[in-house]
Amino acid sequence: MKLKARVMVVITVLFTAVFSNAQEAGREALKIKLPEAQYTGTPRDIRSDNLEPPRGDKPRPPLQVPAGTKVISLDCKVTSSDMEPIIGELDYITDGDKEHDAATYVEISPGTQWVQIDLGEKKEINAACVWHYHGEARVYRDVICQISNDPDFIDSVITVFNNDHDDSSKLGKGKDKEYVEDNNGRPFAVNSVQGRYVRFYSRGNTSNEMNHYTEIEIYGK
Repeated sequence: MKLKARVMVVITVLFTAVFSNAQEAGREALKIKLPEAQYTGTPRDIRSDNLEPPRGDKPRPPLQVPAGTKVISLDCKVTSSDMEPIIGELDYITDGDKEHDAATYVEISPGTQWVQIDLGEKKEINAACVWHYHGEARVYRDVICQISNDPDFIDSVITVFNNDHDDSSKLGKGKDKEYVEDNNGRPFAVNSVQGRYVRFYSRGNTSNEMNHYTEIEIYGK
């Protein structure tokens, strides 16, 4: 057998093994419907000691989740530490509209604030994605996501994302990176956590002191 043919056989065998393992694991790429991009060109200089490397025009790599994972948060009830938003309504956050305009995002007060989604009952959560204001390049501070079956988040709280590297929101230091907002949002995997309530924190952004949310999607079964 010629060398080239042998190489092709090896590649085929390796590909088949990888594909078979993925099928056996029962996992698939999570498909997220993205809104349109709202800005182009080079973002202004954003300084952060904890910022992830720039991606350029590359999309985020797809998350691998258990097969059958889907959006489970559409039209779910949303509450907040600020129940009277300055702009918008809290139900915008789970209405499925991720496009950026004045009628789709919510603005709430400065400082560390949270919004909370009630899934209606305890469910298996495999991933989440949050879109803050994405009409310009900016970084939201202390983005934290927690899951619990306690609506007051006192008992059995599980933190699944935290980029508060200096514990400025007093919820513990996180190891995740800050990121520049764009239409991709910030998706992250959740290891099949069982919970009814999902809470997102933030503490202002690099453009102003306010907190903004356009959409949050929770994915599970």
